[in-house]
Parts: sequence; structure tokens; C-alpha cells
Amino acid sequence: CRHTSTGGSNGGTIRFKPEKSHGANAGLQIAMEWLEKFKKKYPGISYADLYVLAGCVAVESLGGPHIPFRPGRSDVPAPSTPNLDKRFSPDGRLPDADKGPQHIRDIFYRMGFNDQEIVALVGAHALGRGHSSNSGYDGPWTRSPTTFSNEFYKLLLEEKWTKKKWKGPEQFEDSSKTLMMLPADMAFIEDPAFRKWVQIYANDQALFFKDFQTAFVKLTELGVHFPEPKKSWFSWLSGGDKTHV
Repeated sequence: CRHTSTGGSNGGTIRFKPEKSHGANAGLQIAMEWLEKFKKKYPGISYADLYVLAGCVAVESLGGPHIPFRPGRSDVPAPSTPNLDKRFSPDGRLPDADKGPQHIRDIFYRMGFNDQEIVALVGAHALGRGHSSNSGYDGPWTRSPTTFSNEFYKLLLEEKWTKKKWKGPEQFEDSSKTLMMLPADMAFIEDPAFRKWVQIYANDQALFFKDFQTAFVKLTELGVHFPEPKKSWFSWLSGGDKTHV
């Protein structure tokens, strides 16, 4: 939060309860467990940096833009609370999947993002899928869930989305009944200010990539007080001292 300087990527706090059990973090434990082998191989990197770097690499390796990465996040040594350590996040800091435009703005405005940046960030829904065993929602957002692209925006605009008839939480399905959208996703075409940017990014993937890169770096660096540049754990790999790689 930009007002209280709490939360953010610093601290690697998501590896501790109760934060890793927050509803919006459902399923991330699987990814964190998978990254343990890299932490063991490169013990000099903090968990906080590792988690952010993994996200940057994932976006680029799946066809998205290069995401500049800056190391220097610290790790908390043990569980705590936001009152005692500002690096910890209280529950409710991430948007709920079943909420509308005002809720989305309340969440992201608090972090200092505007409508354009919010829409750019949600384009990452081009990747992955909902798993009913984790979040309760089920299905992929796009037909290519392992490819970073602007397809999420195109599908929002081009498909006819109807409420899915099932026993799970409210979600929407396309005409083929193979793709899904969350109620919060639908907010981006129902709200005129959001829809404007959905249309822009649906028509211009290069601009989406550029704006996503900027917004994602901002997101991953919120609340982080980076140390002065010096030789870092990856200097042998990058060939020198660099602020971003």
C-alpha cells in the first residue's frame, strides 16, 4: 500500500502463514515448492528476489516482453504481522474474483496504479487457468494458456460470455463452453474507462507488451528500498554491475 508502505514483494513473506493461505494466493504454494531447487542451488538469492525473478522469466519465456529485474529485496526470517513488520500483507490486498469495477479500483488505486495500468496488468490472464481444487474456479481464459499474448482482451470483446451453469462459484463461459472469465474479468468490458484500454490492447499487442512491462516492474518494486548498486549474486552471470537485467 502506497499510503502505509506495507506489503509488496519485499520480504518473501508469502512463504509463511497466514499470508500463503490467503484466498488470492491459492495454488501459489505449488510454484514456491517448485522454486526450492533453485534456492538450494543459488542460496545467495533471497526468496523475495527469486519469486519476482521467476515471474519475469516466465513472462518472457512464454512469449511476452523482457521484464527488467532489479535484485535487492530482503527476506523476513520468521512469520510476523503487518503491525510488527511492514513487509507483511494483511488479507484483502488483492482483488476478489467476484467483484466489480469499484472494488478493482479500490485495490489498485491504493497501490498507485491508474486505469490504464490496471488493464495492462490483467492482460496476464492470457496465461494459466483456474483450478477448482485451488480457487474454486475452473478452466483457461484463452485457447493458448501457455502463451503470453493479447488474446485475453480479444476474447473479452469478441466472444459472447454467459453465466456457467454449475455448482461452483459464478463464472462465465464462451460459446464453446471451454473458456472462462471471472466476474472481475467481465468488469473490464462493462466499465467504459476500462473497456477503452481493453479495446486498445486488443488491437495493439506491441503496446500491450510495452505497457505491461512498465506496470509489472512497478508492481514488483513497490515498497522496496533497494541498496546502492554493488556486486550482486548474479554479477558473474551478467558480466558486471547492473541495476536491472
